[in-house]
Amino acid sequence: MKVIQHSAETLQTALVSSRQDLVKLYSKYTKVERQLLEEGFHPGQPGSLFQPITVHSDSDWIPAHPEEPQDFESFYRDPYRKTPSASHNTIYIQTIGSFGEAGARTDQYVEWLRDYCQAFFHGLSVKLMPAVTVAETGCSFRVNSHSYNLQILTGDLLRFLGSRKPKDAFCIVGITMIDLYPKESWNFVFGQASLSMGMGVFSFARYDDNFYSRTYAGRLKKRLLPKQGDYSVFDGYYTPPITSTLLLRSCKTMTHEIGHMFGVKHCQWLNCVMQGSNHLEESDRRPLDFCPICLRKLQVAIGFKIAERYQALLHWIEEDQSQTSRPEEASACQSVLHYQKPTEAFHTSALWLRKCLDILEKG
Repeated sequence: MKVIQHSAETLQTALVSSRQDLVKLYSKYTKVERQLLEEGFHPGQPGSLFQPITVHSDSDWIPAHPEEPQDFESFYRDPYRKTPSASHNTIYIQTIGSFGEAGARTDQYVEWLRDYCQAFFHGLSVKLMPAVTVAETGCSFRVNSHSYNLQILTGDLLRFLGSRKPKDAFCIVGITMIDLYPKESWNFVFGQASLSMGMGVFSFARYDDNFYSRTYAGRLKKRLLPKQGDYSVFDGYYTPPITSTLLLRSCKTMTHEIGHMFGVKHCQWLNCVMQGSNHLEESDRRPLDFCPICLRKLQVAIGFKIAERYQALLHWIEEDQSQTSRPEEASACQSVLHYQKPTEAFHTSALWLRKCLDILEKG
């Protein structure tokens, strides 16, 4: 186990920069906003809001994938990064395949994901595309020879998303409960993206706690050799139960991947949702939100007030679960059931958000 501990001076340069124009830009934050961001200069101290990165083994992302750390200045100067504009300011979410038994609970799970992204990328619009079946994508698929579960090809899904991307989209992301593979020689992939095209697709299948067990319900019971184009194998195919842990992991994955669409690279400064992960254990160790350096990158790209964004995230966790997020829809459809949002796994994040807001609102 190794703790990556940067000096306060290194972290300050990574956040603020040594360029005078970026220092001047940083000075436009309010005193309490700077106080919050500069909490990151002393990670791991008692009461600190931010923690250093801990590498547990050589199989973790940082030792396995050496990358150049991206500070705020290199992000800001990147000529290829994409910034939302008045004509491209909507994040679109496309669900692919079944997300559980059809009904209000499944529909609401997807709506919870949309609402979370709306809070996380505060200031942008997040919309759901009409759901599509696997057959409608026309993608290739296979049975994994090791885990013996169904998988769909990411490249085909990206091409499908490209054909459906609305003109006002900042980006479009596909989400699925079916496992993915990028090419025949790979066992699986959590997701794949084309940052230049503003598209990505990722799967929540492996976020089922039982995925790697021999009793996993998604393992096919018969030795099937499905024919390409015969999508009947996906009819009634297993999807993980909607739990608080699955919702937490889903929110974390979605915001991490969409964060890349803004040009934010894997974080190597502090414990952060933008850290890379090679496996579920490492992904679970990541927090739900940005470190100060990555937060400044997103804030500059979107232009939100930091306190308003944190308030929106806390409201998403704590809102009255007996009410739908759209009261006008509830009055029009009284017969529709609205399930309680399972946010037990978000308790630590809610406490953290309150601490951040204490600084921003009280100083």
